[in-house]
Amino acid sequence: MRILGVDPGSRVTGYGVVEAQGQNLRCVAAGVIRPPRLQPAGRLGHIHAALTTLIQTHGPTILAIERVFIAKNAASALMLGQARGVVLACAGAADMAVSEYSASQIKLGVVGNGRARKEQVQHMVGILLAMDLSAHELDTTDALAAAICHAHGHRVAAQTGLPAGARWSRARR
Repeated sequence: MRILGVDPGSRVTGYGVVEAQGQNLRCVAAGVIRPPRLQPAGRLGHIHAALTTLIQTHGPTILAIERVFIAKNAASALMLGQARGVVLACAGAADMAVSEYSASQIKLGVVGNGRARKEQVQHMVGILLAMDLSAHELDTTDALAAAICHAHGHRVAAQTGLPAGARWSRARR
């Protein structure tokens, strides 16, 4: 299974393609799409073209993306929503399945703690993919984390018989 994880943004969009074979995870491609300083439509067009090429090159079948959150700044939230829409449109055009996860679900799926700090997520992503992520931007790490969360969710679903998108939480003590 090849999973494309994306951390959308109008200025920087992180991506990571992860291949999952049983317990093994392998990073196929990872990086950021950084559109030139254009008007919003030009930046979104650049993201669309880059993601389309990425999908055609690496052949992922599933998109894992963080669920929308509420932002304090309406203009920033609108731009994030537009970038996210471009990502979803690319997945739709490629006939890819889409799985959305909250930030806490991604952190729980990667670190085991839904309130983990970004540094903890980056550290665990590096361990799980046997990669040195120190030179990568956090947007790349976040995208890889979304893909890993999806892979872990599918593995748990296969082992338990629960649906892959089922929500589960830790028991409180």
